[in-house]
Amino acid sequence: MTSIEWTDRVWNPTTGCTRVSSGCDRCYAENISRRFAGSTAFPNGFELTLHPERIEDPLSWRKPSRVFVNSMSDLFHTDVPTAFVHHVFDVMERATDHQFQILTKRPGPMKSFITAREAAKTAYAAKFDHCPTPQMRDSPAARQARYRAANPPANIWLGVSVEDQKTADLRIPQLLATPAAVRFISAEPLLGPLDLSEVLLQRCPCCHGEGHGEPFDDGGCGPCDDAGCDGGFTRGLDWVIVGGESGPGARPMDLAWAKDLTTACRQDHVPVFVKQLGSSRGRDHKDIERFPKALQHRQFPRLAPVPTATAVMAGRA
Repeated sequence: MTSIEWTDRVWNPTTGCTRVSSGCDRCYAENISRRFAGSTAFPNGFELTLHPERIEDPLSWRKPSRVFVNSMSDLFHTDVPTAFVHHVFDVMERATDHQFQILTKRPGPMKSFITAREAAKTAYAAKFDHCPTPQMRDSPAARQARYRAANPPANIWLGVSVEDQKTADLRIPQLLATPAAVRFISAEPLLGPLDLSEVLLQRCPCCHGEGHGEPFDDGGCGPCDDAGCDGGFTRGLDWVIVGGESGPGARPMDLAWAKDLTTACRQDHVPVFVKQLGSSRGRDHKDIERFPKALQHRQFPRLAPVPTATAVMAGRA
């Protein structure tokens, strides 16, 4: 279990990592793993370590939960074998009672992995088109394969950690180019102002949303004068987490940065979760009742209903 406010429990098929940017400078995972180096949990301290014995743990959890994947590591670290990552994803796709939240500071490897995995599903589904009989081409197995090819797993959320505008500009575009049911960012620790106006709701290239009005509930809107335009708004980020830095020597988060980010999310109807204000603000930095009113928001992504496997195979989804 965990005290992280936006999840229910953590699952660490790997532990350990290496630093990639300033957001890693006071990494809580590094401090914990070095403190307990040599234990069962962290046998090699903060050195990247695979834990294959943990991979299938979620299949035994009965209570549906939000699960933070690799709170003590990065699943897309370059030293994690691709086959190992596939095994992790296989388990997540089987454990449909849970919602898995993956955060990385390595969106390039994540994009490459997910794109290849989804392409393999498409290629597999296409094989049913060449079956010799209509019954085989429209069998339950064929329907399930086509559904999986057309829909990223609804219970797997993909996100990137960003700490300032530079890391946001580097990481978020790659996240948005990655197939996912839910795409989110964790702006924690927030170390500078962050303008997400280009990625919360993205506008069509021909008219940039002019004349479209507000987006519809499904994320789209009416067509513009250009016959090739599907609508003025396209889906951007689905969720934003905001938080200061915690732990000894925490760098302060300017509340104006958090307020501007929270206001922008609410204006574009993107759920926002203000986790905490940073240890530099004292012992009450996690008490939402003591946050400024503008920061008292703890929302989760709006999720579409997930059809059952039976409905998919029967052609009802």
